[in-house]
Amino acid sequence: MAGLAGCLSEDGPGGGGSDSLRIGVMQPLTGDLEYYGQQSLWGFLSGLAYKHDADPLDIDSAGEETVEGDEYDYELLIEDTEFDADQAQSVATDLVQNRDVDVLFGTASSGSARQVIGSVVANTDTPFIAGPAAAADITSSSEYCHDRVFRANENTAMDARSGGQYVANQTDVQRVYIMAADYSFGRAVARNYRTVLESEGIEIVGEQFVPRGYSEFQGLYDNAVEANADAVIGGFTVSTLPAFLSTGLAGDYDLRMFGGFATMISNRAIGGVAQRTFGEDFTAQDLRDAELGPFTTRYHWNQYDNEINNTFVEDYTNTYGTVPDLFTSGTFTAASSLVQAVEESGSTSADDVVDALTGMTVQDTPKGEGGYTYQEYNNQARSSMTIANPVPTSDEWASNWDAAVMPSEPIATVGGEESTLSQDAGGMDCNLSG
Repeated sequence: MAGLAGCLSEDGPGGGGSDSLRIGVMQPLTGDLEYYGQQSLWGFLSGLAYKHDADPLDIDSAGEETVEGDEYDYELLIEDTEFDADQAQSVATDLVQNRDVDVLFGTASSGSARQVIGSVVANTDTPFIAGPAAAADITSSSEYCHDRVFRANENTAMDARSGGQYVANQTDVQRVYIMAADYSFGRAVARNYRTVLESEGIEIVGEQFVPRGYSEFQGLYDNAVEANADAVIGGFTVSTLPAFLSTGLAGDYDLRMFGGFATMISNRAIGGVAQRTFGEDFTAQDLRDAELGPFTTRYHWNQYDNEINNTFVEDYTNTYGTVPDLFTSGTFTAASSLVQAVEESGSTSADDVVDALTGMTVQDTPKGEGGYTYQEYNNQARSSMTIANPVPTSDEWASNWDAAVMPSEPIATVGGEESTLSQDAGGMDCNLSG
Protein backbone atom coordinates (compact mmCIF):
# COMPACT_ATOMS: atom_id res chain seq x y z
CA MET A 1 0.00 0.00 0.00
CA ALA A 2 2.86 2.37 0.77
CA GLY A 3 4.26 1.87 -2.72
CA LEU A 4 0.98 2.94 -4.27
CA ALA A 5 0.88 6.32 -2.59
CA GLY A 6 3.25 7.91 -5.07
CA CYS A 7 1.31 6.54 -8.04
CA LEU A 8 -2.02 8.17 -7.31
CA SER A 9 -2.80 11.77 -8.01
CA GLU A 10 -3.56 13.92 -4.97
CA ASP A 11 -5.86 16.13 -7.02
CA GLY A 12 -8.89 14.11 -5.86
CA PRO A 13 -11.49 12.24 -7.86
CA GLY A 14 -12.24 12.99 -11.47
CA GLY A 15 -15.55 13.81 -13.08
CA GLY A 16 -17.83 15.94 -10.93
CA GLY A 17 -19.78 19.05 -11.74
CA SER A 18 -21.56 17.41 -14.70
CA ASP A 19 -25.05 15.96 -15.06
CA SER A 20 -23.71 12.43 -14.47
CA LEU A 21 -22.39 10.79 -11.32
CA ARG A 22 -19.75 8.16 -12.14
CA ILE A 23 -19.81 5.35 -9.58
CA GLY A 24 -17.13 2.70 -9.36
CA VAL A 25 -18.90 -0.45 -8.15
CA MET A 26 -16.59 -3.13 -6.71
CA GLN A 27 -17.98 -6.52 -5.66
CA PRO A 28 -16.90 -10.18 -5.88
CA LEU A 29 -18.84 -11.41 -8.93
CA THR A 30 -16.99 -14.67 -9.58
CA GLY A 31 -15.69 -17.48 -7.39
CA ASP A 32 -17.07 -19.33 -4.39
CA LEU A 33 -18.65 -16.23 -2.86
CA GLU A 34 -19.98 -14.61 -6.00
CA TYR A 35 -23.47 -14.62 -4.47
CA TYR A 36 -22.25 -12.15 -1.84
CA GLY A 37 -21.30 -9.76 -4.61
CA GLN A 38 -24.36 -10.44 -6.70
CA GLN A 39 -26.87 -9.71 -3.95
CA SER A 40 -24.88 -6.61 -3.00
CA LEU A 41 -24.94 -5.38 -6.60
CA TRP A 42 -28.63 -6.26 -6.99
CA GLY A 43 -29.54 -4.33 -3.87
CA PHE A 44 -27.65 -1.29 -5.18
CA LEU A 45 -29.31 -1.54 -8.60
CA SER A 46 -32.69 -1.86 -6.88
CA GLY A 47 -32.08 1.32 -4.91
CA LEU A 48 -31.23 3.24 -8.07
CA ALA A 49 -34.29 1.79 -9.79
CA TYR A 50 -36.63 2.65 -6.94
CA LYS A 51 -35.47 6.27 -6.95
CA HIS A 52 -36.25 6.46 -10.68
CA ASP A 53 -39.52 4.48 -10.62
CA ALA A 54 -37.98 1.85 -12.91
CA ASP A 55 -37.24 -1.87 -12.94
CA PRO A 56 -33.79 -2.90 -11.65
CA LEU A 57 -31.13 -3.67 -14.23
CA ASP A 58 -30.62 -7.44 -14.57
CA ILE A 59 -26.84 -7.61 -14.25
CA ASP A 60 -24.53 -10.06 -12.44
CA SER A 61 -21.13 -9.40 -14.01
CA ALA A 62 -18.60 -6.64 -14.64
CA GLY A 63 -19.38 -3.98 -17.23
CA GLU A 64 -20.63 -0.44 -17.72
CA GLU A 65 -24.25 0.62 -17.41
CA THR A 66 -26.13 3.91 -17.08
CA VAL A 67 -29.28 4.61 -15.08
CA GLU A 68 -30.92 7.65 -16.62
CA GLY A 69 -32.88 10.20 -14.62
CA ASP A 70 -34.79 13.38 -15.42
CA GLU A 71 -31.93 15.65 -14.32
CA TYR A 72 -28.98 13.39 -13.53
CA ASP A 73 -27.61 10.13 -14.88
CA TYR A 74 -25.75 7.51 -12.87
CA GLU A 75 -22.91 5.85 -14.76
CA LEU A 76 -21.95 2.50 -13.22
CA LEU A 77 -18.47 1.11 -13.78
CA ILE A 78 -18.86 -2.38 -12.33
CA GLU A 79 -15.76 -4.43 -11.52
CA ASP A 80 -15.10 -7.87 -10.03
CA THR A 81 -12.91 -7.88 -6.89
CA GLU A 82 -12.74 -11.71 -6.80
CA PHE A 83 -13.06 -11.48 -2.98
CA ASP A 84 -9.37 -10.54 -2.89
CA ALA A 85 -8.01 -7.43 -1.15
CA ASP A 86 -5.17 -6.86 -3.63
CA GLN A 87 -7.57 -7.15 -6.55
CA ALA A 88 -9.95 -4.69 -4.86
CA GLN A 89 -7.08 -2.22 -4.43
CA SER A 90 -6.04 -2.66 -8.07
CA VAL A 91 -9.61 -2.16 -9.30
CA ALA A 92 -10.16 0.90 -7.11
CA THR A 93 -6.87 2.43 -8.26
CA ASP A 94 -7.80 1.99 -11.91
CA LEU A 95 -11.30 3.40 -11.39
CA VAL A 96 -9.94 6.54 -9.74
CA GLN A 97 -6.74 7.06 -11.69
CA ASN A 98 -7.80 6.09 -15.21
CA ARG A 99 -11.59 6.12 -15.35
CA ASP A 100 -12.49 9.31 -13.50
CA VAL A 101 -15.09 7.96 -11.09
CA ASP A 102 -16.63 10.41 -8.63
CA VAL A 103 -17.51 7.82 -5.96
CA LEU A 104 -16.49 4.27 -5.07
CA PHE A 105 -18.93 1.67 -3.71
CA GLY A 106 -18.06 -1.82 -2.30
CA THR A 107 -16.93 -4.41 -1.18
CA ALA A 108 -18.21 -7.64 0.40
CA SER A 109 -14.85 -8.22 2.12
CA SER A 110 -13.82 -6.16 5.14
CA GLY A 111 -10.16 -6.75 4.37
CA SER A 112 -10.71 -5.37 0.88
CA ALA A 113 -12.57 -2.34 2.21
CA ARG A 114 -9.76 -1.59 4.64
CA GLN A 115 -7.16 -1.83 1.88
CA VAL A 116 -9.15 0.48 -0.41
CA ILE A 117 -9.45 3.01 2.41
CA GLY A 118 -5.76 2.88 3.28
CA SER A 119 -4.38 2.88 -0.24
CA VAL A 120 -6.89 4.78 -2.38
CA VAL A 121 -9.21 6.94 -0.28
CA ALA A 122 -6.40 8.19 1.95
CA ASN A 123 -4.33 9.27 -1.07
CA THR A 124 -7.03 10.72 -3.32
CA ASP A 125 -9.95 11.75 -1.08
CA THR A 126 -12.31 9.84 -3.36
CA PRO A 127 -15.61 9.30 -1.51
CA PHE A 128 -16.18 5.64 -0.67
CA ILE A 129 -19.41 4.00 0.45
CA ALA A 130 -18.27 0.75 2.04
CA GLY A 131 -20.57 -2.23 1.99
CA PRO A 132 -21.58 -4.85 2.70
CA ALA A 133 -18.19 -5.27 4.44
CA ALA A 134 -19.29 -5.66 8.05
CA ALA A 135 -16.25 -5.35 10.34
CA ALA A 136 -17.12 -2.68 12.89
CA ASP A 137 -13.66 -1.08 12.81
CA ILE A 138 -14.24 0.34 9.32
CA THR A 139 -16.38 3.02 10.99
CA SER A 140 -15.12 2.81 14.57
CA SER A 141 -11.31 2.69 14.41
CA SER A 142 -9.29 5.86 13.86
CA GLU A 143 -7.14 3.80 11.49
CA TYR A 144 -9.96 3.43 8.97
CA CYS A 145 -12.73 5.92 9.67
CA HIS A 146 -12.53 8.92 7.37
CA ASP A 147 -14.69 11.93 6.60
CA ARG A 148 -15.15 10.59 3.04
CA VAL A 149 -15.89 6.98 4.01
CA PHE A 150 -19.56 6.15 4.61
CA ARG A 151 -21.36 2.90 5.28
CA ALA A 152 -25.09 2.27 4.97
CA ASN A 153 -24.78 -1.49 5.60
CA GLU A 154 -25.08 -2.85 9.10
CA ASN A 155 -21.98 -4.17 10.88
CA THR A 156 -20.82 -6.82 13.37
CA ALA A 157 -21.16 -4.47 16.34
CA MET A 158 -24.83 -3.96 15.44
CA ASP A 159 -25.28 -7.74 15.25
CA ALA A 160 -23.79 -8.18 18.70
CA ARG A 161 -25.46 -5.23 20.39
CA SER A 162 -28.96 -6.20 19.25
CA GLY A 163 -28.60 -9.97 19.58
CA GLY A 164 -26.56 -9.87 22.77
CA GLN A 165 -29.00 -7.60 24.55
CA TYR A 166 -31.94 -9.77 23.54
CA VAL A 167 -30.30 -13.03 24.66
CA ALA A 168 -29.19 -11.47 27.96
CA ASN A 169 -32.58 -10.02 28.80
CA GLN A 170 -35.10 -12.36 27.15
CA THR A 171 -33.59 -15.84 27.64
CA ASP A 172 -32.17 -17.78 30.58
CA VAL A 173 -28.61 -17.75 29.20
CA GLN A 174 -26.00 -16.91 31.86
CA ARG A 175 -22.70 -18.43 30.71
CA VAL A 176 -21.48 -18.29 27.10
CA TYR A 177 -18.65 -20.02 25.24
CA ILE A 178 -17.52 -18.26 22.04
CA MET A 179 -16.29 -20.11 18.95
CA ALA A 180 -15.24 -18.10 15.91
CA ALA A 181 -13.19 -18.15 12.74
CA ASP A 182 -9.61 -16.99 13.09
CA TYR A 183 -9.70 -13.97 10.79
CA SER A 184 -11.08 -10.44 10.89
CA PHE A 185 -14.78 -11.34 10.67
CA GLY A 186 -14.70 -14.05 13.34
CA ARG A 187 -12.56 -12.01 15.71
CA ALA A 188 -14.85 -9.00 15.26
CA VAL A 189 -17.89 -11.16 16.08
CA ALA A 190 -16.20 -12.53 19.19
CA ARG A 191 -14.98 -9.14 20.38
CA ASN A 192 -18.30 -7.41 19.93
CA TYR A 193 -20.36 -10.17 21.55
CA ARG A 194 -17.96 -10.37 24.49
CA THR A 195 -18.27 -6.62 25.07
CA VAL A 196 -22.06 -6.59 24.90
CA LEU A 197 -22.70 -9.77 26.88
CA GLU A 198 -20.31 -8.86 29.68
CA SER A 199 -21.93 -5.42 29.94
CA GLU A 200 -25.26 -7.22 30.42
CA GLY A 201 -23.89 -9.43 33.19
CA ILE A 202 -23.34 -12.57 31.08
CA GLU A 203 -20.14 -14.52 31.87
CA ILE A 204 -17.87 -15.52 28.99
CA VAL A 205 -16.46 -18.86 30.10
CA GLY A 206 -14.25 -19.59 27.10
CA GLU A 207 -13.19 -18.44 23.66
CA GLN A 208 -11.71 -20.46 20.81
CA PHE A 209 -10.65 -19.41 17.31
CA VAL A 210 -10.29 -21.95 14.51
CA PRO A 211 -9.28 -21.79 10.82
CA ARG A 212 -11.88 -21.34 8.10
CA GLY A 213 -13.13 -24.75 7.02
CA TYR A 214 -12.47 -26.29 10.46
CA SER A 215 -14.62 -29.37 11.10
CA GLU A 216 -13.51 -31.08 14.34
CA PHE A 217 -15.90 -29.29 16.68
CA GLN A 218 -16.62 -32.09 19.13
CA GLY A 219 -13.67 -31.17 21.31
CA LEU A 220 -14.71 -27.53 21.39
CA TYR A 221 -18.26 -28.41 22.43
CA ASP A 222 -16.80 -30.68 25.11
CA ASN A 223 -14.76 -27.73 26.33
CA ALA A 224 -17.90 -25.60 26.49
CA VAL A 225 -19.71 -28.24 28.55
CA GLU A 226 -16.70 -28.59 30.88
CA ALA A 227 -16.72 -24.80 31.34
CA ASN A 228 -20.37 -25.09 32.44
CA ALA A 229 -21.60 -22.95 29.55
CA ASP A 230 -25.30 -22.89 28.78
CA ALA A 231 -24.92 -21.34 25.31
CA VAL A 232 -22.41 -21.02 22.47
CA ILE A 233 -21.93 -18.33 19.83
CA GLY A 234 -20.63 -19.27 16.42
CA GLY A 235 -18.83 -16.54 14.50
CA PHE A 236 -18.57 -18.35 11.16
CA THR A 237 -19.45 -18.00 7.50
CA VAL A 238 -20.60 -20.74 5.15
CA SER A 239 -17.21 -22.49 4.88
CA THR A 240 -17.27 -23.46 8.57
CA LEU A 241 -20.87 -23.03 9.75
CA PRO A 242 -22.24 -26.44 8.64
CA ALA A 243 -19.70 -28.41 10.69
CA PHE A 244 -20.26 -26.16 13.72
CA LEU A 245 -24.03 -26.67 13.54
CA SER A 246 -23.92 -30.36 12.66
CA THR A 247 -21.83 -31.14 15.71
CA GLY A 248 -23.97 -28.98 17.98
CA LEU A 249 -27.30 -30.36 16.79
CA ALA A 250 -26.23 -34.00 16.64
CA GLY A 251 -24.53 -34.02 20.04
CA ASP A 252 -26.27 -34.18 23.40
CA TYR A 253 -24.73 -30.98 24.72
CA ASP A 254 -27.78 -29.07 26.03
CA LEU A 255 -26.32 -25.80 24.75
CA ARG A 256 -28.25 -22.98 23.11
CA MET A 257 -26.71 -21.81 19.82
CA PHE A 258 -27.23 -18.18 18.88
CA GLY A 259 -25.67 -15.47 16.74
CA GLY A 260 -26.64 -13.81 13.47
CA PHE A 261 -28.77 -14.90 10.53
CA ALA A 262 -26.59 -15.16 7.45
CA THR A 263 -27.27 -15.22 3.72
CA MET A 264 -29.22 -17.82 1.75
CA ILE A 265 -26.16 -20.00 1.13
CA SER A 266 -25.56 -20.28 4.87
CA ASN A 267 -29.26 -20.91 5.52
CA ARG A 268 -29.08 -23.63 2.89
CA ALA A 269 -26.32 -25.23 4.93
CA ILE A 270 -28.33 -24.87 8.15
CA GLY A 271 -31.34 -26.43 6.44
CA GLY A 272 -29.25 -29.34 5.26
CA VAL A 273 -28.02 -29.95 8.81
CA ALA A 274 -31.61 -29.80 10.12
CA GLN A 275 -32.80 -32.29 7.49
CA ARG A 276 -30.00 -34.73 8.28
CA THR A 277 -30.60 -34.39 12.01
CA PHE A 278 -34.39 -34.34 12.23
CA GLY A 279 -35.54 -35.65 8.84
CA GLU A 280 -36.82 -33.98 5.69
CA ASP A 281 -40.07 -32.90 7.37
CA PHE A 282 -38.47 -31.19 10.37
CA THR A 283 -40.58 -28.61 12.19
CA ALA A 284 -40.11 -25.29 13.92
CA GLN A 285 -40.60 -27.15 17.20
CA ASP A 286 -37.66 -29.43 16.35
CA LEU A 287 -35.45 -26.36 15.98
CA ARG A 288 -36.77 -24.81 19.21
CA ASP A 289 -36.22 -28.05 21.12
CA ALA A 290 -32.65 -28.14 19.80
CA GLU A 291 -32.18 -24.60 21.21
CA LEU A 292 -31.19 -23.24 17.80
CA GLY A 293 -31.63 -19.47 17.97
CA PRO A 294 -32.71 -16.79 18.39
CA PHE A 295 -30.69 -15.06 15.68
CA THR A 296 -30.21 -11.40 14.84
CA THR A 297 -30.78 -10.28 11.27
CA ARG A 298 -29.52 -7.10 9.64
CA TYR A 299 -32.23 -7.52 7.00
CA HIS A 300 -34.32 -10.20 5.37
CA TRP A 301 -37.25 -9.73 3.05
CA ASN A 302 -39.92 -10.66 5.61
CA GLN A 303 -38.75 -8.53 8.53
CA TYR A 304 -40.20 -5.14 7.48
CA ASP A 305 -43.77 -4.34 6.46
CA ASN A 306 -43.89 -1.03 4.61
CA GLU A 307 -44.61 0.22 1.10
CA ILE A 308 -40.97 0.66 0.11
CA ASN A 309 -39.98 -2.83 1.22
CA ASN A 310 -43.01 -4.39 -0.42
CA THR A 311 -42.08 -2.78 -3.75
CA PHE A 312 -38.44 -3.73 -3.27
CA VAL A 313 -39.24 -7.39 -2.58
CA GLU A 314 -41.58 -7.60 -5.58
CA ASP A 315 -39.25 -5.91 -8.07
CA TYR A 316 -36.11 -7.70 -6.83
CA THR A 317 -37.82 -11.11 -6.93
CA ASN A 318 -39.25 -10.51 -10.40
CA THR A 319 -35.86 -9.42 -11.74
CA TYR A 320 -33.47 -11.82 -10.03
CA GLY A 321 -35.65 -14.85 -9.24
CA THR A 322 -34.93 -14.76 -5.51
CA VAL A 323 -35.99 -12.65 -2.55
CA PRO A 324 -33.75 -9.86 -1.18
CA ASP A 325 -31.14 -11.21 1.20
CA LEU A 326 -29.01 -10.09 4.13
CA PHE A 327 -26.86 -7.44 2.41
CA THR A 328 -29.47 -5.94 0.13
CA SER A 329 -31.18 -3.38 2.34
CA GLY A 330 -27.87 -1.69 3.11
CA THR A 331 -26.76 -1.59 -0.52
CA PHE A 332 -30.22 -0.39 -1.65
CA THR A 333 -29.84 2.41 0.90
CA ALA A 334 -26.32 3.23 -0.30
CA ALA A 335 -27.70 3.86 -3.80
CA SER A 336 -30.76 5.68 -2.49
CA SER A 337 -28.56 7.99 -0.41
CA LEU A 338 -26.35 8.85 -3.40
CA VAL A 339 -29.37 9.84 -5.49
CA GLN A 340 -30.73 11.85 -2.56
CA ALA A 341 -27.35 13.57 -2.12
CA VAL A 342 -27.15 14.56 -5.79
CA GLU A 343 -30.73 15.79 -5.92
CA GLU A 344 -30.55 17.71 -2.63
CA SER A 345 -27.23 19.36 -3.46
CA GLY A 346 -28.03 19.90 -7.13
CA SER A 347 -24.55 18.68 -7.96
CA THR A 348 -22.54 15.59 -8.87
CA SER A 349 -19.23 16.94 -7.57
CA ALA A 350 -17.60 14.71 -4.99
CA ASP A 351 -17.35 17.47 -2.38
CA ASP A 352 -21.04 18.34 -2.67
CA VAL A 353 -22.06 14.69 -2.49
CA VAL A 354 -19.98 14.21 0.68
CA ASP A 355 -21.50 17.31 2.28
CA ALA A 356 -25.01 16.05 1.51
CA LEU A 357 -24.32 12.53 2.79
CA THR A 358 -22.89 13.77 6.10
CA GLY A 359 -25.57 13.39 8.75
CA MET A 360 -28.20 12.47 6.14
CA THR A 361 -31.38 10.66 7.08
CA VAL A 362 -32.06 8.54 4.01
CA GLN A 363 -35.64 8.96 2.88
CA ASP A 364 -36.24 5.79 0.84
CA THR A 365 -35.05 2.54 2.47
CA PRO A 366 -36.37 -1.02 2.83
CA LYS A 367 -36.65 -0.44 6.58
CA GLY A 368 -39.13 2.34 5.89
CA GLU A 369 -38.98 6.07 5.25
CA GLY A 370 -36.02 7.57 7.09
CA GLY A 371 -34.93 4.07 8.12
CA TYR A 372 -31.18 4.86 8.02
CA THR A 373 -29.26 7.91 9.28
CA TYR A 374 -25.53 8.47 8.72
CA GLN A 375 -24.04 9.43 12.08
CA GLU A 376 -21.86 12.53 11.84
CA TYR A 377 -19.26 11.21 14.28
CA ASN A 378 -18.32 8.20 12.12
CA ASN A 379 -20.47 8.18 8.92
CA GLN A 380 -21.98 4.80 9.87
CA ALA A 381 -25.69 4.56 9.13
CA ARG A 382 -27.82 3.83 12.16
CA SER A 383 -30.82 1.55 11.58
CA SER A 384 -33.04 -0.93 13.34
CA MET A 385 -32.28 -4.66 13.62
CA THR A 386 -34.62 -7.57 14.17
CA ILE A 387 -34.52 -10.83 16.12
CA ALA A 388 -36.03 -13.96 14.58
CA ASN A 389 -36.00 -17.73 14.99
CA PRO A 390 -35.04 -20.23 12.28
CA VAL A 391 -38.14 -21.97 10.89
CA PRO A 392 -38.78 -24.30 7.96
CA THR A 393 -39.18 -22.37 4.72
CA SER A 394 -42.86 -21.83 4.04
CA ASP A 395 -44.60 -22.78 0.80
CA GLU A 396 -45.14 -19.07 0.12
CA TRP A 397 -41.40 -18.45 -0.24
CA ALA A 398 -40.01 -21.83 -1.28
CA SER A 399 -39.80 -21.00 -4.99
CA ASN A 400 -37.75 -17.85 -4.34
CA TRP A 401 -35.65 -18.87 -1.32
CA ASP A 402 -33.41 -21.84 -2.05
CA ALA A 403 -32.90 -23.00 1.54
CA ALA A 404 -34.84 -25.28 3.86
CA VAL A 405 -34.82 -22.75 6.70
CA MET A 406 -35.70 -19.07 6.77
CA PRO A 407 -36.13 -16.36 9.41
CA SER A 408 -39.45 -16.35 11.23
CA GLU A 409 -41.50 -13.21 11.48
CA PRO A 410 -39.57 -10.87 13.81
CA ILE A 411 -39.95 -11.67 17.50
CA ALA A 412 -38.36 -8.34 18.44
CA THR A 413 -37.10 -5.15 16.80
CA VAL A 414 -34.11 -3.31 18.23
CA GLY A 415 -34.07 0.39 17.35
CA GLY A 416 -31.09 2.07 15.79
CA GLU A 417 -30.33 4.03 18.95
CA GLU A 418 -29.73 0.75 20.79
CA SER A 419 -28.13 -1.28 18.01
CA THR A 420 -25.48 1.21 16.87
CA LEU A 421 -22.25 2.12 18.65
CA SER A 422 -22.73 5.55 20.19
CA GLN A 423 -20.14 8.30 20.08
CA ASP A 424 -19.00 7.57 23.65
CA ALA A 425 -19.24 3.76 23.49
CA GLY A 426 -16.30 1.56 24.32
CA GLY A 427 -14.52 0.64 21.11
CA MET A 428 -15.57 3.84 19.34
CA ASP A 429 -12.31 5.51 18.36
CA CYS A 430 -13.69 7.72 15.61
CA ASN A 431 -14.93 11.26 16.05
CA LEU A 432 -15.27 13.01 12.71
CA SER A 433 -17.61 15.68 14.06
CA GLY A 434 -15.00 17.11 16.41
